[in-house]
Amino acid sequence: MILVVGAFLGFFSVFFGAHIEHTLRELVSEEQYRQLMTGIRYNQLNSIIICSIGLAVISGNELLKSRLLQSAGYFFIIGTLLFCFGIYASISLNLPQVVYFTPVGGLTIMVSWLLLFVFGIAASLKKSNRLAKSKKSPNP
Repeated sequence: MILVVGAFLGFFSVFFGAHIEHTLRELVSEEQYRQLMTGIRYNQLNSIIICSIGLAVISGNELLKSRLLQSAGYFFIIGTLLFCFGIYASISLNLPQVVYFTPVGGLTIMVSWLLLFVFGIAASLKKSNRLAKSKKSPNP
């Protein structure tokens, strides 16, 4: 499911980016345009990360089936929705109060990176332990 949502968010970033460039650019201020493009950049980057996590989770590798990695993927999804779509809705739908979701999304994305960091450490330690055990056990 993480891969499916990541792919949709990637598609949406290209679709909405084109809409911003070809339709909204003439209708919004320069500052609003800059904010929208910031949302697009984060949306695109996070989509790549989400898809990468989704691919890793479904790869069949036991180490990558971690709940921690899956949690990072879901946090990236939630953070992207709050951050990017908060910007999109506040400007394109003229709902300025929705922009208050943006900082919450930013914090959620930071938590996502921390979860990915912790997963990386845990996976490295687990792999090191497996290698150490395999070197200690005699091979027939």
